[in-house]
Amino acid sequence: MRIAVSGSIATDHLMAFPGRFADQLLPDQLDKLSLSFLVDALDVRRGGVAANIAYGLGVLGLSPVLVGAVGDDFAEYRVRLKEHGVDTDVVHVSATRQTARFLSLTDRDMNQIAAFYAGAMTEARDLGIPQVVRHTGGLDLVLVSPNDPEAMLRHTYECRAAGIPFAADPSQQLAGLDGEQVRDLVDGARWLFTNEYEAALLLERTGWQRQDVLRRVGTWVTTLGADGVRIDRDGAQPCRVPAVPAGTTADPTGAGDAFRAGFLAATSHGLEPAAAAQLGCALATAALRTTGPQEYDARPAGLLADLTTAYGPTAARLFTPWLGARS
Repeated sequence: MRIAVSGSIATDHLMAFPGRFADQLLPDQLDKLSLSFLVDALDVRRGGVAANIAYGLGVLGLSPVLVGAVGDDFAEYRVRLKEHGVDTDVVHVSATRQTARFLSLTDRDMNQIAAFYAGAMTEARDLGIPQVVRHTGGLDLVLVSPNDPEAMLRHTYECRAAGIPFAADPSQQLAGLDGEQVRDLVDGARWLFTNEYEAALLLERTGWQRQDVLRRVGTWVTTLGADGVRIDRDGAQPCRVPAVPAGTTADPTGAGDAFRAGFLAATSHGLEPAAAAQLGCALATAALRTTGPQEYDARPAGLLADLTTAYGPTAARLFTPWLGARS
């Protein structure tokens, strides 16, 4: 299965605050908020939603095509992605802007405050899905993840026009999109990915009820953090899949991206959504245990051990034929 992943490519600056944000906020002074946090750790890592997802697909044995825009500082990052199975040949390199930057501050409760500088990502709107199809000879799925809004809308439209199945993952961009844009991004998607907050925001932006969304998409997958995943389909009862216990947690950045990679990799091997969500949860937990969204251990033995612990040996055996072959 050939999957194109359209979205952001960035450098992540990840900072850790040893206290709790909640202890620093005065409810009656929020309109005058001015805070500075003294952090005790800084990690600079490769990131960006599309690059994170493509990395996860690559380490699971697929050959995803990364679709996005970067600066001329991308050369080393490109080599690393290629080494992990990602096709970067259609990535656009800006002549004037740097690769996007993500700055995140995480407190001891794993709450985050973040900022994102788009940089070269604004030029992603110049990339077209037909160009990717010509490069690959054909696509089975395009994942439209957070990106320049014009790029997201363009890629969704081009998928519909060409009859290419697409997955909608608007996530962080939902806050900056209007109702018409969100409806355009979601309508007709084979898969819709959100977290619980984004699900509520999507309904608020579109003016739709949950059932309205389900009539327009194939399957709606909502990640619930430590409570696992909910899978909704029109005319069917919701399915809940528990999370894989992480034990120790290092950094939440990229866990949702890892889930999407695991989920899509499993569906590409013919697994049903509930089983696919199990692999997604296992990969998300691997990401949670590691600082940085592309540093986690995706070796089959570890994933199969986590799947067995969380879901039992019968569930884990569903993944053994192809995960085991990779080992």
